[in-house]
Amino acid sequence: MVYKVIGLMSGSSLDGLDIAYTFLEENRGAWKFDIQEAECVPYPEELCNALRTASQAGVPDFLKLHTRYGRYLGDQVKAFINKFGLEHQVHFIASHGHTVFHEPEHGTSIQIGDGATIAAVTGLPVISDLRAMDVALGGQGAPIVPIGDKLLFGDFDYWLNIGGIVNITVRKGEELLAFDICPGNQMLNVLARREGKDFDEEGMLARKGTLLLDVLAQLNGKDYYRQAPPKSLSNEDAIALAFPHLLESPQESVDLLRTATELIADQVQAAVRQFPHGKEQAKMLVTGGGAFNNFLVEQIQERLDDLQVRTVVPYEQVVKFKEALVMGLIGALRWREETNVLSSVTGAARDSISGALWMGHSYSME
Repeated sequence: MVYKVIGLMSGSSLDGLDIAYTFLEENRGAWKFDIQEAECVPYPEELCNALRTASQAGVPDFLKLHTRYGRYLGDQVKAFINKFGLEHQVHFIASHGHTVFHEPEHGTSIQIGDGATIAAVTGLPVISDLRAMDVALGGQGAPIVPIGDKLLFGDFDYWLNIGGIVNITVRKGEELLAFDICPGNQMLNVLARREGKDFDEEGMLARKGTLLLDVLAQLNGKDYYRQAPPKSLSNEDAIALAFPHLLESPQESVDLLRTATELIADQVQAAVRQFPHGKEQAKMLVTGGGAFNNFLVEQIQERLDDLQVRTVVPYEQVVKFKEALVMGLIGALRWREETNVLSSVTGAARDSISGALWMGHSYSME
C-alpha cells in the first residue's frame, strides 16, 4: 500500500515551516519512503514573534493564534500543492503543529495549529495533535520521531537530530529509547545573530573561537544532564539550561559559540557512553539543521572515535526534512490504526495510536 502524504513540521528554532510530500509504501510490515517534493517556508517576522511568545499570551489571544496558525498552515499547504502541481494527488496531511507549552509532568503538551482549520482550508483529511494521547498516558510526548527511526532508518545504531533542541534515539536491547539531550540550534543561532548572521554557517564562527573552560563547566554542570531517560525539554527548559551563562557573559560571541558547540559534542558523547552499542563498529545517523554545521559534526565525531561510532550525514533532503517525513509516517500509521508512538521512548503506560483525524471533505448521500 502506498500513501501519498504531506507532513508538516515546525521546530523550536523557528527557522520556518517544513513541508514534505512523500510516498510511503508498506509491504508486509516493511516501510519505504520517497520524498517527492519538499521545502522550508520562512515565517513572517510577526508570526515568528507570536509563536515565540505564545506561552505568555492570555487565553483569548492564545486561542486566536491557535486557529490563525492553523489557517496559515492550510494556506501554505495549498500554495505548496499549487506550486508543485499536486492537485488530487495528496491522500492526507499530517501536521505536528508548533510546540508552545510542554509540561508532561502535569499531563500537558500543546502544539498549536488547529487541525480542523487546516482541513477546512485545504479540503483534505488532516491528522494533528500527535503527542496528546501519549501525554494522557503519562508519557513525555517526546520524542515521537523514533517510530520513524525504527521503521525507515532501522540499519543505524544511533539516530541524532540537531534541531533547536538536540535529541537522540538509542537501542536498549530490543527496544528503542530516545530523549532530549541539550539545547541546539536555538542556542547557536542567538549567538550567531550577535555577529550579524542568522546562523553559524558550517560552524565557521565557532571554529574561530576560543574554548571557555569555565563557562563550559557551568553549562555541563546542570542537573538535567544527570537525569535518566525518559526525559524531554520544553523550549523554556532549554533556554534556562544555557542562555544565562551565554547571554550574560561578557566574552566574545565567537568564543561563546565555540563553547556552546563543545557543550553539544560533550553531551552527545555522554549519551552514547550511557548506552553502549556492544559492536565492533556502530553507525549514527545525523540529521536536522545542525548536520550542516561541519565544525559541530567534526567535534561530535572526535568524541565518538574512542567509542567506535561513525557519524553518517545522509543526503540533503533527509537532513532537512526527516522530521516532516516522519510526521507523514506517523499520520499513515494513525490512518491504519497502528502504533505510532513508542512507550519505551516516552515512558507512557503503553504504546499508543496518537493523532486526531479531521475530514476536510464531505461525502454525498446521493
